[in-house]
Amino acid sequence: MRKFAACLLMLLCVASGLRANPYAQNITVQVLPGWRMENGQHMAGLRLQLADGWKTYWRAPGDAGIPPLFDWSGSDNIAAIAPQWPTPRVFWLNGMRSIGYKRELVLPLAVTPQREGAEMRLRGHVQLGICNQICVPVDLQLDTVLPAVGQPDPLVQKALRNRPAAAADLGIHDVTCDIMPTGQGMELRAAIALPRLPGIAAVVVETADPDVWVAEAELQRSGAMLRATTQMMHLAGGAFMLDRSGLRLTVLAEDGQAVDIRGCPAP
Repeated sequence: MRKFAACLLMLLCVASGLRANPYAQNITVQVLPGWRMENGQHMAGLRLQLADGWKTYWRAPGDAGIPPLFDWSGSDNIAAIAPQWPTPRVFWLNGMRSIGYKRELVLPLAVTPQREGAEMRLRGHVQLGICNQICVPVDLQLDTVLPAVGQPDPLVQKALRNRPAAAADLGIHDVTCDIMPTGQGMELRAAIALPRLPGIAAVVVETADPDVWVAEAELQRSGAMLRATTQMMHLAGGAFMLDRSGLRLTVLAEDGQAVDIRGCPAP
């Protein structure tokens, strides 16, 4: 029933997006032009401000959320753009989980130029889901020039500091994943030693393959050991290959802390 409700929600959101969107007034976007870093990359940002009661979603939004989509194909002198997501919050509505942000999201963008030392033009559109009593996608058009030098932006710097901590920085090294085939895909059982994080709100499992659907993980905790079990299915159906090095586990604590775990070896 939960999966059916999530699918119905997504269909309603898409249908709403096909018409003129009166809800777009509930979100505004500002490009923070940022600064050129010593490694040659440029750090810019998107500042998204939401009306009271509205929220938007993280890169892995949960069964009740709408995933963000980025299209930078109209840009100039840009080789790659990597969003640097700050730590999100976990929301519950009618027994369904979503993951995202309320009121404001400053999303840093690490931009790699094609030609170093020259200006870059950031042009494209971003499709985001926003929700209150109704969920709708909004399409935000962007077109700005990023300076060849620029100045560090305090809002972007604060958002960078608010990213989930790397597992190694917190001394978390005991992480394994047991993966077993099932009739419809695979089951993943992760074991994570987390002595420093009480009150876990969620463990989000992502793969390097965008066509692999990952269910909401079920959690069990015994002392310092956290166990997360989830199901994975490929959108094409049937068996599929899973790259362990491409697994990404994000542990979200109730107090706002978070841990970013990259890769998951076998026990």
